Amino acid sequence: MAVERPGEAVIALSVGGVCATDLELCKGYMGFRGVLGHEWVGRVVEAADPALVGARVVGDINCACGVCPTCLAGRPTHCPHRTVLGIDGRDGAFAERFTLPAANLHVVPDGVSDEAAVFVEPLAAALEILEQVHVRPGTRAVVLGVGRLGQLVARVLALTGAEVAAVSRNPARLDLLPKGIARLAAEDADQAAGADLVVDCTGSAAGLATATRLVRPRGTLVMKTTVHAPEAVTPIPWVLDEITVVGSRCGPFAPALRLLERGLVDPTPLVSARYPLARGVEALEHAAHAVKVLLTP
Repeated sequence: MAVERPGEAVIALSVGGVCATDLELCKGYMGFRGVLGHEWVGRVVEAADPALVGARVVGDINCACGVCPTCLAGRPTHCPHRTVLGIDGRDGAFAERFTLPAANLHVVPDGVSDEAAVFVEPLAAALEILEQVHVRPGTRAVVLGVGRLGQLVARVLALTGAEVAAVSRNPARLDLLPKGIARLAAEDADQAAGADLVVDCTGSAAGLATATRLVRPRGTLVMKTTVHAPEAVTPIPWVLDEITVVGSRCGPFAPALRLLERGLVDPTPLVSARYPLARGVEALEHAAHAVKVLLTP
């Protein structure tokens, strides 16, 4: 395929991962029309820099203009003119070839497998919480929903020394959590009430209400859920209890790669199934009730 935008590289997909956002896009979220896919690892087949050709890479999904006031102020992920790989204005990675700005690419260390590297984007999103919230050893943290993203959020929070509890309707997903993370069935979620930090990864319109119920006064509520049809939630408890509400999405790739390279986080047990791209529709249907479904050319 030809590079249509200056500074872009052509990438051959090695492995793609289906995300909850992909499933919401299929329901109409963001009004996106095009090729899905923003979790991936691949090899560069064409780039202006010859040293990049052949490299195994992952990449930041936000493609900023680089010249607007927001970009110049150091906030490129909020560039009002950005496109987002497989989400907004740009075809995604679920194809044999796709493009992304070379400046967005990160070389994958040799010791990190493709099946681990495909988790870099959601692992970076989990790490974004630590960029936004001061999580101390002993912080009482609750993760609501331990599917694709919640599994990684729970692992990242546990690395800080926080007291982490995970809540899920699915006992099998709780069983995937490493030792040291408390496990609560959804009907027992109130046992975690009074938490310093609650992270909503449910992918459910009702998640915000549950998170609001569990966080303590002057605690912090982090929203990781994006849904096509959000449920109305009154902000009155946030005011009365002086709750800090933090929206959180994309995060830093370099620390995510370091965690994988050092073996501090191993996401590969989360892989539920693998499909070829030709069976992509079937893969999306499977992903609706699985933790992580992978796609390969």
